[in-house]
Amino acid sequence: MEEALIFPPSKGQASRSRQQSSRFRNSLISSRVRASIGNTFGNLFRVTTFGESHGGGVGCIIDGCPPRLPLSESDMQVELDRRRPGQSRITTPRKESDTCKILSGVGQGSTLGTPIAVSVPNTDQRGNDYSEMALAYRPSHADATYDFKYGVRAVEGGGRSSARETIGRVAAGAVAKKLLKIQSATEVLAYVSRVHGVELPDDVVDHEKLTIEQIESNIVRCPDPVIAEEMIKAIDMVRLRGDSVGGVITCIARNVPRGLGSPVFDKLEAELAKGLMSLPATKGFEIGSGFSGSKMTGSEHNDEFYIDDSGNVRTRTNRSGGIQGGISNGETIVMRVAFKPTSTITTLQKTVTREGHETEFRARGRHDPCVVPRAVPMVEAMVALVLADQLLQHHAQCQLLRFDTNLPPANGEKGSENVTLEEAATRR
Repeated sequence: MEEALIFPPSKGQASRSRQQSSRFRNSLISSRVRASIGNTFGNLFRVTTFGESHGGGVGCIIDGCPPRLPLSESDMQVELDRRRPGQSRITTPRKESDTCKILSGVGQGSTLGTPIAVSVPNTDQRGNDYSEMALAYRPSHADATYDFKYGVRAVEGGGRSSARETIGRVAAGAVAKKLLKIQSATEVLAYVSRVHGVELPDDVVDHEKLTIEQIESNIVRCPDPVIAEEMIKAIDMVRLRGDSVGGVITCIARNVPRGLGSPVFDKLEAELAKGLMSLPATKGFEIGSGFSGSKMTGSEHNDEFYIDDSGNVRTRTNRSGGIQGGISNGETIVMRVAFKPTSTITTLQKTVTREGHETEFRARGRHDPCVVPRAVPMVEAMVALVLADQLLQHHAQCQLLRFDTNLPPANGEKGSENVTLEEAATRR
């Protein structure tokens, strides 16, 4: 048996070892701090949101956006206008213009490749409406859990737990949408498919022909006008008695390049689920056949492959929802997100105070009787952010070296030729 000779490290080696250990510890501390804060989303296309509901304003910082992407405040404003409060009688009556201002990262109409800072001021705060909430917790709201975690909270409007935080997401989502549209003709659309007990049948909407005009044709954002009226009546009914209802939003992503997502922990559907379930009031996520797929046999559920007339690899059905093995297959991605009823209602409820005494509570303030009509652009934004981030990761890993394969392209793809954003824009 050989003996190992152990020599004491030299002075220089010991110094380098201590420096490496110090850097390693700092790296671990940095990663733990970043992971625990929870205000940043994404890996390469990263978005950090900031601000409270009744503070001076809200907004976001977008980091990792490629340079030379045509961008202006109007691109973001279109999406923010779809999200803003006070749109109709079935949304919160709070009046905010939600006018955005780009502070950095854009010059002469194009992104610079540097962080893009976006700010939106709060102008219609009513802090006195929340005086009771400083003493008692709203049932099913984040009031109690924020106190449990931090020992302090922004009482007015719920602070970071308010849906007003999503302004930053929607502004960033507008950038992601434009990048996806120019680079790969990807389009993300969402609509309300259920409000309380009123549900839009699955076969009513043709996802290949659905347009933003159909979605925006009514105040509830349901593309079927008859079902939309029933949904509006359901919301009106609970609104008038100071209650609330939940619903479901269906979201589709068309022309998604195949190959987005990674095996095991970073599957595309897992990233989408994380992004969508991070939205306020979300309680469930489905993709493709979802939970109904568990009732099928393999022969019923499998999406059989075929070659279409253009030589593209396609599936005859889409129960997979456009993702197989955690990676996009080129078919339309179909998702559904469930939202609970708004927790802040004017109905008298039992609760407890911060001091631990049982009491009764009736909320004041301005709140949505149903969140799903205004949540539609929020859902689209989160899906666009995930896809933009995944697109950058895919190019970084898989597009640097020549892609030599005999596989036919997926639905409408041209292959893996690398082009600039300007070239891509002129070709579409």
